[in-house]
Order: sequence, then structure tokens, then C-alpha cells
Amino acid sequence: MKNTYYDDAPSLIKDFIYYEQIVKGRSELTVKNYYVDIRTFFRFYKIRTNRASQDPSEFSRISISDITENDIKAVDLKLVQEYLVFMKTEKSNEQKARYRKAVALRQFYKFLTNNKNLFDVSPLANLELPSPKPALPKFLTLEQSIEMLVNIDSPEQKRDYCIIVFFLNCGMRLSELVGIDIGDIRCIHDNGENIYTLKVLGKGSKERIIFLNNACVNAYMNYLAPDENDPDIRKAAGNRDMTAKTNALFLSKRGTRISNRRVQQIVEQCLKNCGLDNQGLSVHKLRHTAATLMYQNGVDVRVLKDVLGHENLNTTQIYTHVSNSQLENAMKQNPLSDVIIKNNDKNKDE
Repeated sequence: MKNTYYDDAPSLIKDFIYYEQIVKGRSELTVKNYYVDIRTFFRFYKIRTNRASQDPSEFSRISISDITENDIKAVDLKLVQEYLVFMKTEKSNEQKARYRKAVALRQFYKFLTNNKNLFDVSPLANLELPSPKPALPKFLTLEQSIEMLVNIDSPEQKRDYCIIVFFLNCGMRLSELVGIDIGDIRCIHDNGENIYTLKVLGKGSKERIIFLNNACVNAYMNYLAPDENDPDIRKAAGNRDMTAKTNALFLSKRGTRISNRRVQQIVEQCLKNCGLDNQGLSVHKLRHTAATLMYQNGVDVRVLKDVLGHENLNTTQIYTHVSNSQLENAMKQNPLSDVIIKNNDKNKDE
């Protein structure tokens, strides 16, 4: 059995990881983040109980394999509050990072209470979360998006163009795009019209259907079209090259499913090509771009929620704030916005 990131975890923490993976259906990234945050807390716990060095350079090497059930049961609300202060003052964690750590611990102790019966009431039930300040997402304008599409220049031109088109039009996550298989795209014949749909696997292993627009279908068909100059490219009509080693739609040069990191590099290079690098943009910002452009052009926020695969409407509401922010900026850009004329003091008898 291969090594895992939680090899040094005590059995109760491993049980929590398995529960989140299997029962709750959390993504591997979410579960890994939970574990890292819980491990960080118990490193702090060992320092507080004088079982580990207080040397900051040693912190990341503290093992939690010897954490016992009694240690876990000894944790109380006050200690966790001290931990969050420690993460702010000693580790320079921003509010968002401290919020995530608090959520991980509260979920862990909720599991211990409800599933393991270690407590009648979770000791962290009243833990107040350091709510992160809502931040407006960064996104590309329509003009910048077009500029990005125009400046895709790579040896795998058709593949990379299709990837960027899917991101900018469908608003999908990185993991969703990488996970697309050939059979996930289907053509439905309706009243003489061909309608293409894409099945994606989102957070919590939840499937959703995305209807592909003309730009997506065109990019997809061009990517699949035969190209004798590129033996690794997908073949027409959805039939893979016989050298391909996977059902994946997007392939690497080796004929295997393209990796998350390779897609990130493709996006980074495209942004650089059109002078949009070093602006804090990323793959996920392309998802924000698609959502923002759809909302700005009249897509109802409830429809947008389903397109993006959000579980809660509140998550989608951030794009309404983006629009409000633009309205505010538009008012400020009016050349009369700073013109203030004081009323002349006229003779009140007039």
C-alpha cells in the first residue's frame, strides 16, 4: 500500500479522514486540508503541553503520531482560542486561513461527538469562527477574455484553445475540466438541431450537466478533428487515437490524462502571452470570469448557481456584489463626480 499524507495520524484522526472521504464524499483536496489543519493544531498542543520544542524552525517537523485519545479529549474551547491567536501572531495567518482551521477542528470534534460518542456535547460547539471578510473575485473583462483567446500559441494549439474556451464559457473548476472523459460529452438531436451536453463531476462527487454553446462545440470539434501533424491529438467523431492510454478528453503528450499542474501552466502561459501575468489571475479566476460575464449579461443568479455547481445560493451571490461594485465605480468615473458647487449666499429678502 502506498504512503499517504496522513500516515502519522492517530487512529481517531484517520477515522475522521475516512468518514469525510467515504461518507461525506469530500474531495481529496478538502480532506487533505482538514488533516493539515488538524495536524497543525496538535503540533501546537504538543508545544503547549511541553512535549515538543518551541523552536519555530522545528514546528513543521513535529510528529502527531503519539497523540492519544486522552490528548484529544483534553482539548477545550480555551485552548483552541489560544491556538487561533497563536496562528495569527506567530504564523501570520490571515482571517481566511484561521477560519479554515477553526472549521476543520469543529468538524473533527463534531465527528467525535456524533459518531464516536466521545463527548455528550462537542467541546467546540460554541467556537466562534473568525469569519473571513468577503472579497470580490478577480476576473477578466470581456475584452481581456477575447485577447486571451487570440493569443494562445503553443505546440498543442487545438487542445489548449479548447481548454481555455471551456473555462471561460462553462465556469468549471480545474478538477472538473481535468476529469472530463470522452463519453461525458454527448450530442442530442432535437427538432433537427444538435445539442451538445457535458457531464462534469463537481465537489462532493456531485454530477451536473452543462449545455455547451457554439464556441465550446466548435473548439471541441476542432480538437477532435484528425491532424496528421499531431499523432497524439484526438480523432474525429469522438474516437480516440489508439495510442491513448486513458478515456480522458484532454491528453498530455504521453497520451495520458492531462495533469492539474499542466493545465495551470497552460493558463499561466496564455495570460503571459497577452500581458495579463503578474495580476493575480489564475485558473480559478477564469471560472470567476465566466460567472461574472454571464451575470452581467442577464443570467439569473439562481440559474448561475446551477451552472457553477454551487450547493448554496449564498455562494453565488458574490457575483451580484461584483456588479454592484461596477455600478459604484461607474458613478465615480462620471466627470461631474467631484464637482461640488456651494450655494451662493443670496439676499434672503429677494
